[in-house]
Amino acid sequence: MRLHVDKEADALYLRLDDSKIIESEEVSPGVVLDFDERNQVVGIEILNLSKRTPNLDLREFQFQTA
Repeated sequence: MRLHVDKEADALYLRLDDSKIIESEEVSPGVVLDFDERNQVVGIEILNLSKRTPNLDLREFQFQTA
């Protein structure tokens, strides 16, 4: 799993695995899901990140497991 934040594009991309992306779909404004050949989600892109999380500190991310 990889997380990429592009400050210039104001976007966050979470890639779940390295499967080939077959199709992408914007499921709500500024949220795009990438699907593989089995129609499984393999990537999530969130656009306009600074507007969604105005107090986001890109120097610090927290990772939690349940």
